[in-house]
Amino acid sequence: MTDPRAPEPTARTTSGDDVVVPPDARQVVIIGAGPAGLTAAFDLGRRGAPATVLEADDVVGGISRTVERDGWRFDIGGHRFFTKVSEVEAVWDDLLPDDFITRPRLSRIFYRGKYFDYPLKAFNALRNLGPIEAVRCVASYLWVRVRKPADQDSFEGWVASRFGWRLYRMFFKSYTEKVWGVPATTLTADWAAQRIKNLSLATAVWRAVVPQRGNKTDVTSLIEEFRYPRLGPGMMWEAATERVRADGGEVLLRRPVATITRAGDRATAVVSTDEHGVETTHEASAVISSMPLGSLVLTMDPPPPPHVVAAAEGLTHRDFLTVALVVPAAAGFPDNWLYIHEPDVRVGRIQNFGQWSPEMVKDGRTCLGLEYFVFVGDDLWTMPDDELIALGTKELSSLGLVGADQVERGYVVRMPKAYPTYDEHYQGHVDTIRAWLASDVINVHPVGRNGMHRYNNQDHSMVTALRTVDNLFGDHHDVWAVNVDEEYHEEKSPADRGGGAGGTGRSAPVIPRSPTVT
Repeated sequence: MTDPRAPEPTARTTSGDDVVVPPDARQVVIIGAGPAGLTAAFDLGRRGAPATVLEADDVVGGISRTVERDGWRFDIGGHRFFTKVSEVEAVWDDLLPDDFITRPRLSRIFYRGKYFDYPLKAFNALRNLGPIEAVRCVASYLWVRVRKPADQDSFEGWVASRFGWRLYRMFFKSYTEKVWGVPATTLTADWAAQRIKNLSLATAVWRAVVPQRGNKTDVTSLIEEFRYPRLGPGMMWEAATERVRADGGEVLLRRPVATITRAGDRATAVVSTDEHGVETTHEASAVISSMPLGSLVLTMDPPPPPHVVAAAEGLTHRDFLTVALVVPAAAGFPDNWLYIHEPDVRVGRIQNFGQWSPEMVKDGRTCLGLEYFVFVGDDLWTMPDDELIALGTKELSSLGLVGADQVERGYVVRMPKAYPTYDEHYQGHVDTIRAWLASDVINVHPVGRNGMHRYNNQDHSMVTALRTVDNLFGDHHDVWAVNVDEEYHEEKSPADRGGGAGGTGRSAPVIPRSPTVT
């Protein structure tokens, strides 16, 4: 058997150049065929180093897949194609040169039968709440200025101290607890700061009232439009799969990873199983992994030390399901999606897929995707599809959005391990695993959102893959430094240059970002 680290002749890139492929890049095994994994495989292929991609599911794209049922197409969450990274945009244009459409961006909060601007704007919110409730909210804010919450290390205390208890309970607590399935007191203030920035009700009001003068490079607004593949995000990753295979790589579906074999300080092979349980050993010069970080550690043979195993077992995920309901197009709403802050319903967000792309729906109809954040094995996850469709129909009607008699049919899509969770212990667990990999398994490289157990959106996940491939070819990037600042990537300031379109004016981002619309 050929030693993958032995000297080899040059390889030819897709641009026709002859290059010497470094030893670590000659036989790369990539775990996961989502945006990060397929970007790594695409980049290796065009550099003349085709890789093997192992995907446990029967479809590519990870959470960026597109599900099709009876001609209707559903996005798993929403995946806007907007980036400030020109390198990422170049990959998108290379893979889908003729299939992007430009879509207007509109998303609002639905609460007590009214639509609130998103991100929340102080005057709009207080006006919608009415004069009496507005006065109560302002008084609540003034009270926390005098009497700060005792625990500001938690999400709840951090947010309440900046917006007051009443606004916190209306626009933060209910939705955040729906998304993460845990009390807001168990989420960290550090996570809140990353999602909300260092704003308060006072600064939100001030920026709404007083024109911003002087240096305007810090004034940001949400993008007003975005690009989107006409048949959904899965179209991008299906094209990437075709390109990887055309460049000599493999993308193997229904191939979950059973074991990563290691010797010394290196992984030497990845063992996958097919749908019949037959094992295949894939020798590896390096492993790029977008599988959940904890699962990656637990597949190692020999296993890591007990404290590393404990850290891996301590990383948890939130699961996700969509109830897609077909309704007349006129029964929809103009938003791409709505955040549902009503505490009396379990739906957390509603997508209008017809507003993402007209080609995802059929003439005269649209499809509303009611999103439920769940845990595998809980009552919603195990509920039969017909009961979930009935629940979605009932909640859509109770919200006053669409009458039950207008729902024509429904579908259910489940997605396990959709999002890493960010409890008070997760960062310590991640740091433990990072340190162990850096010293004991130096050729295993986590990438992407689940792979790194961090809040990476689609473009940042792709960047982690591109920088990892650079490192295999001799660079020395710190992949863990990608997307560590507090600036949310869908915002745009006048100083920015790159993909996407910027809005005008000031929109203060004062509610936490959902983990799915990217």
